[in-house]
Amino acid sequence: RPTQAVCVPAIHLHMTAATMQVSQKDFQKAQEQLKLLKKDPGNETKLKLYGLFKQATEGPCNAPKPGMLDFVKKAKWDAWKSLGNLSQDDARQKYADLVSSLVSAESASQREEASPEEGRHDGYETLIVTTKNNITKIMFNRPDRKNAINHQMYREIIKALEEAGKNDSTIAVITGNGDYYSSGNDLNNFTNVQPGEMEKMAKDGAVLLKEFVGRFIDFPKPLIAVVNGPAIGICVTVLGLCDLVYASDRASFHSPFSQLGQSPEGCSSYLFPKIMGLAKANEMLLFNKKLTAAEACAQGLVTEVFPDSSFQKEVWARLEAYASLPKNSLAVSKQLLRSLEKEKLHAVNSRECEVLTERWLSDECVNAIVSFFQKKSKL
Repeated sequence: RPTQAVCVPAIHLHMTAATMQVSQKDFQKAQEQLKLLKKDPGNETKLKLYGLFKQATEGPCNAPKPGMLDFVKKAKWDAWKSLGNLSQDDARQKYADLVSSLVSAESASQREEASPEEGRHDGYETLIVTTKNNITKIMFNRPDRKNAINHQMYREIIKALEEAGKNDSTIAVITGNGDYYSSGNDLNNFTNVQPGEMEKMAKDGAVLLKEFVGRFIDFPKPLIAVVNGPAIGICVTVLGLCDLVYASDRASFHSPFSQLGQSPEGCSSYLFPKIMGLAKANEMLLFNKKLTAAEACAQGLVTEVFPDSSFQKEVWARLEAYASLPKNSLAVSKQLLRSLEKEKLHAVNSRECEVLTERWLSDECVNAIVSFFQKKSKL
């Protein structure tokens, strides 16, 4: 360490001018590349870019702190302020690196769209649905939104499950594209609703949710969740309706209903106490406890956990072996396992949706969601 401390300043003296030139050139190029992006990178990334741009062009934050109710300006100010004393050269480089990663990701996505995956189904915008080797794979495909489920995605998942239940595949698999399995409900579903439309929004949302969960209850074939990353909300609760749940060791499981002034759904109010015991279910459903993959496995929600480095390879080798088993035997056996519970599950689903309708119309729920967005804007 003492030797390194002596050498670094000497090298830095010789390279500062060249590095600054390259950094400035890359910075200017990155600004042009950013304008050419076709996809919105999302608010979190845009705030990072804003903060780095201000740091690169003006140095450390010197602007007065905006008022707490000016959410947009406050979020921008926080993004800039969080960079502290980061040098302008480093800020330029970080800005250029971030833009470069966005360009690369968009190029990869465009290549994939130009060369569709074998067996890909048409008619989906928020999902990638493929059937290959007797497996129908339903992949959540809103990685820029952490695979949050908006109304369109709900309808597309319903459609995909309906088609997968009727086609020639032996099993169906649900997974996520990108770092997240799914961040659950897109809370934008609850925003931009006029006061006079709240009751209609709540009732329509309950109808959609009831049909969505009903598809999981009635799905006729083995349904397997491949949880590649964090899972939140509705995408956690319906795991109890899947036949197997395989998880990467970087996955986590969180159902923050009371935090958002809401109540359990996906038949979790009935299935989670059966799966993990009442006390552990209460921790998740009442008190918002987030489980690691290992904890979820120990409590019975997850079948098996795999190292992230070998997750896809190990899981898909197993799935292909399962898909080679006699199709009708699997379907009949699943129906025997599910038949005694099916009527009960539909009744639970109906009741959960009724309670959620009441919750969505309550001041407590509205205030909790507003509070959530306010906290998020400070990040």
